[in-house]
Amino acid sequence: MTRFLDWLANVNFARLNYILIPDTPEDLDRARASWAGRYIGRPVLWLYGALSREGRVVFVLAMFVIIGSLDVNQSSNHMLASLLAGALVASLAARRWFAMGDVSLDIEAPSRVTAGHEVQVRIKLTNRGPRTYGALQLERPFLSWDGSWMGPPLSMDGLPAHHAHTLQTRARFDARGRHYLDSFVVAEALPMRLALGPGRRSNGTPFLVVPRVAPVDHLRLSMIPRFQPGGVPLASKTGESSELYGLRPYRRGDRLRDLHARSWARTGKPVVREYQQEYFTRVGVFLDTDLSDTSERAFEAAISLAAGIVLHLSRGEALIDLLVTGDELHALTVGRSLGTFEQALDHLACAQPGPPFDRARTLGLLTPYLGRLSSVVLVVNHWDPPRQRLAQAMRTRGVAVKTVVIGDSPTAVGRDLSHVSIEQLEGDAGLSL
Repeated sequence: MTRFLDWLANVNFARLNYILIPDTPEDLDRARASWAGRYIGRPVLWLYGALSREGRVVFVLAMFVIIGSLDVNQSSNHMLASLLAGALVASLAARRWFAMGDVSLDIEAPSRVTAGHEVQVRIKLTNRGPRTYGALQLERPFLSWDGSWMGPPLSMDGLPAHHAHTLQTRARFDARGRHYLDSFVVAEALPMRLALGPGRRSNGTPFLVVPRVAPVDHLRLSMIPRFQPGGVPLASKTGESSELYGLRPYRRGDRLRDLHARSWARTGKPVVREYQQEYFTRVGVFLDTDLSDTSERAFEAAISLAAGIVLHLSRGEALIDLLVTGDELHALTVGRSLGTFEQALDHLACAQPGPPFDRARTLGLLTPYLGRLSSVVLVVNHWDPPRQRLAQAMRTRGVAVKTVVIGDSPTAVGRDLSHVSIEQLEGDAGLSL
């Protein structure tokens, strides 16, 4: 019973409510092309789109009135039902004369959105034709289980000929990952405002919801430079040991002392020397994706912490290797012109729960990176013997290890071991690890 209650506490009922609704454009197209989509979904969606917001209320009211008027001998409700049904049918029959001609919709939305934050979506309506349209209604697309529209529905009093108008709306998404914003639809309302004319649709808009970044203010970490076999070519020399990597065309901001006079004289264009550094600090941020004994909330907190650690480290001179486990190791190098923090957020946005933790398997995946790392930050949800042996195996290879354990149960705290609760990661207070 206790195990069932624990499972029930971790169930995301919001996601279960949308289990039959496609998440991706490809799944949506397959659903529309299926038998149910063609013969059931298409008529229902056509009726929903053909009726205005007021018309949908009248339609539901008419259904109740029709049910209550089945016994014509005991009630006169059938007269009201006939009136409502007649108004709806007349409006639907007349909608063909209210089609929108040379009107286009352009959607402006950011390609990257932070989970839990509101995002502004701009809808630009452009009327390139000679006709002036009356009252318009703009339908926002249906969102995924984690999304919600903010603010009232969109409408306009009219759109003059050869005129453009921009509307704004806000949305919020709570789950990381790739998302897709389906088409917006604008249509002209008929005189009784029960139906809409054939409308114009916008293109779909893909975007990425990235994790929230935990506020990491301080991280106690060993930062001893290590030799990098083959070196790493850098855009600028920062005073550490370096070797000549080659020549390249001059770019604004290059040091004058790096100009190569002979090549400049030979080609007629300024050329500079490019260096690669042999020794510098390199930090690995390892994210444990084992979700077998923890909650989805704790997993999202771990991803948020990993993003905060990468941001904190990227403010310095070290290279950061973001290492995300799963069925295989997904690695990304950030810093020193090799990668950006935005790329790291994109990397973490697509992180998925992996198989149960296996020390030997994880060590085998990390071994190719350990020889060049100065230190490793382990972000884990448990501090059990297998993970302790993994940290010890890294130390025997000369790599300093800093472990951050996430969860509600306290654990020992020291220079190389820190504990952070989920509530701390979800708050705005700065973290000292």
